[in-house]
Amino acid sequence: DPGRAAATCPDRAGGARLGRRGPEPEAGEALAIPGPSRWRFPDPATAGEDGLVGIGADLEPATLVDAYRRGIFPWPHPGAPLPWFSPDPRGVIPLDGLVVSRSLRARLRRSGWETTLDRAFAAVLAGCADRPPESRASRGRKPGPPEGGGGTWITPPMQAAYRRLHDLGYAHSLEVWDGAELVGGLYGVGVGGVFTGESMFHLATDASKVALADLVARLAEAGGCLIDVQ
Repeated sequence: DPGRAAATCPDRAGGARLGRRGPEPEAGEALAIPGPSRWRFPDPATAGEDGLVGIGADLEPATLVDAYRRGIFPWPHPGAPLPWFSPDPRGVIPLDGLVVSRSLRARLRRSGWETTLDRAFAAVLAGCADRPPESRASRGRKPGPPEGGGGTWITPPMQAAYRRLHDLGYAHSLEVWDGAELVGGLYGVGVGGVFTGESMFHLATDASKVALADLVARLAEAGGCLIDVQ
């Protein structure tokens, strides 16, 4: 359960230390919660078969941080009030559970690519937003996009909200570079010891997989517990 894991993993990991911007924090220092949320989310255990927990609220930092602590995430649908989901079952990756294929190991050795953390958050966000509309469904989220719902679920308000979370130190990006060219990456939200992956993209074969492998290594080094791939 990502919400339970976020509550029990040490706050020195995940959102507190992974990619913190600015000076290194003092021992035991944690990120400040961006004010109390003015919304109360239902218990994720009450979600329907499609994982829907509730409708409404907003994308303010306090709302998002509280939702991620509970294992809940927003997924905009065109022409509808903002829905929030917590599907069960859902995809998670324990940090010792990522299987790296032989071909990916070869790619890691021979590509010459460089990986970075939080160097180009806005560019990664834009790369993910440019993906085809079916990309979110391909990550296993339910329910699927509505009929005729072209475009992407990473709407301008969603992009603005996650840029704010990035400025506060909760949202992070992993970038993959081929020289000066950004060829792939991912972004997500770190709360407690759980990193919730929101989306990834690639312009070169396996670049997003390289970003995921790098994330696992960095989060494990920071003392994290789990990656929620929703």
